[in-house]
Amino acid sequence: MCGRYTLAVTPARLAARFGVAPLEFQPRYNIAPTQPVVAARNGQNGRELVFLRWGLIPAWAKDASIGARMINARSETALDKPAFRTAFRRRRCLLPASGFYEWQTTPAGKQPYYFSPVDDEMIAFAGLWEQWQAPDGTLIESCTILTTAANEVVAPIHDRMPVMLPSDLAALWLDPAADVARLHELCLAPPPVALRVYPVSKAVNQVRNDSEVLIRPQQV
Repeated sequence: MCGRYTLAVTPARLAARFGVAPLEFQPRYNIAPTQPVVAARNGQNGRELVFLRWGLIPAWAKDASIGARMINARSETALDKPAFRTAFRRRRCLLPASGFYEWQTTPAGKQPYYFSPVDDEMIAFAGLWEQWQAPDGTLIESCTILTTAANEVVAPIHDRMPVMLPSDLAALWLDPAADVARLHELCLAPPPVALRVYPVSKAVNQVRNDSEVLIRPQQV
């Protein structure tokens, strides 16, 4: 799964990456479920950057609490699951990131590791978004990150990883006319992304901690 990640780029750089108007946000080093996250999607007036709540709330949900259990969607079943299948066909998005965390179980407890691209370029997670209306009429737009089987870098730490799409596939993923079967295959076998990995402080376990210190290498 993907349960924490970082986004430490400037709004201008992110806007240039997706060819859209800037969205103001602060660097984040411990983005957690149920928090607002930056996403690129197709809006009514073209591609846009928006904030979405992390943890997809299906349109048919009775309350928003279900979103906390929907932070990830397995690519293998996303086209069949009632919570995700419509969004996969109609409401895809990209979640930009600088890196992500995974935890390895050890005799001393769970040890967090940080994964980031070796070229220091930002990555983009394949995501889905949905709109849900609360009983009081409030509209909440939420999202989930698609996951796939771990590659050789991630596998020693965790058996799953987020689907990461290079910039040349961003337009395809966001294209409402794209062939869904092709997109599904892309999620099952995404292009390789060269990643570095190293252990980091267990301070990342606490959501309140959010600073650059969290991504500094640690000895274990």
